[in-house]
Amino acid sequence: MNGEVRIAVAGAGLIGRRHVEEVDASPVATLAAIVDPGPVGPELAQKYGVPLHSCITELFAAGRPDGVILATPNRMHVDGGLECVAAGVPVIVEKPVGDTVEGATRLVEAGEAAGVPVLTGHHRNYSPIMATAREIVRSGKLGTVVAVTGTALFHKPDDYFDVGDGWRRQPGGGPILLNLIHEVNNLLSLVGRIVRVQAVTSNATRGFPVEDTAAMVFTFANGALGTFLLSDTAASPRSWEQTSGENTSYARYDDEDCYHIAGTSGSLSVPTMRLRTYPGPRSWWEPFTSTTVALEHSDPLANQIAHFSDVIRGAATPICSGRDGLDTLRVVEAVVEAARTGTPIEID
Repeated sequence: MNGEVRIAVAGAGLIGRRHVEEVDASPVATLAAIVDPGPVGPELAQKYGVPLHSCITELFAAGRPDGVILATPNRMHVDGGLECVAAGVPVIVEKPVGDTVEGATRLVEAGEAAGVPVLTGHHRNYSPIMATAREIVRSGKLGTVVAVTGTALFHKPDDYFDVGDGWRRQPGGGPILLNLIHEVNNLLSLVGRIVRVQAVTSNATRGFPVEDTAAMVFTFANGALGTFLLSDTAASPRSWEQTSGENTSYARYDDEDCYHIAGTSGSLSVPTMRLRTYPGPRSWWEPFTSTTVALEHSDPLANQIAHFSDVIRGAATPICSGRDGLDTLRVVEAVVEAARTGTPIEID
């Protein structure tokens, strides 16, 4: 396939509009259509001068695009993704890849059986910070990874919980299901598959029926162990949003990290990219060689469009596949279950 690929965006919400902006601005893709049955759809379609369709079925009836980005509500991800697979159209499904593990499994397996690329929209995978961190880990500079620690500590303002009927105060509206999924996907990308989860939660600060704070222990398939602290009521800048600087809506703290990966030969802090390795004998008596790995910053959402275009052309395999999204969803579901039961959960 030569020239720009034609990508349709389904969903005219906040993230859908961001995808529309990035596809429209991309030098390798063109916006084919917008799919949305709501009142925002016509205005957005008129603004970008593209056809508007009320559903995926109508989109395909009018002419098949080269790819689709599904930014619809979570409950619609599986059905929309299955329509794309049936039509042979590569698709990015915004995270989570499904609203249940069972549904997500059906979608992922359908895509694999049909040979149709299904990607999960965990956009941090396309961050140059994450790409560089993965490269360092896989290069062996850290030796064998033995431990990782991570934090997502931030404070959501009180009016955040007043949206709609107050669903963010109820089970399912807390930081585990809304925020942790990003962090788990990053950890899987950096360290590998998680096979066991332990977790405890607390709602002691806000007193809502849903958790405001959680602590987790992860066991990875390669033997590494990880800990993670999550809270949406902590006055702390140690979160991806406040340390990476990739979303300018948040204040940035260049001196803080949210991940630390330790191996047998060295360690890496992310996103400051402070790398410490032993130049000679490995011993706590010996000094490290300390460097800061250089980065060229770019927009992960724009990078995702460029990568999706390569996948559509057959020039690349997905960096974050549907199965990667399914693996992430399995871990988050296990965290919920581990916290509910107070027992470790094994992930098959």
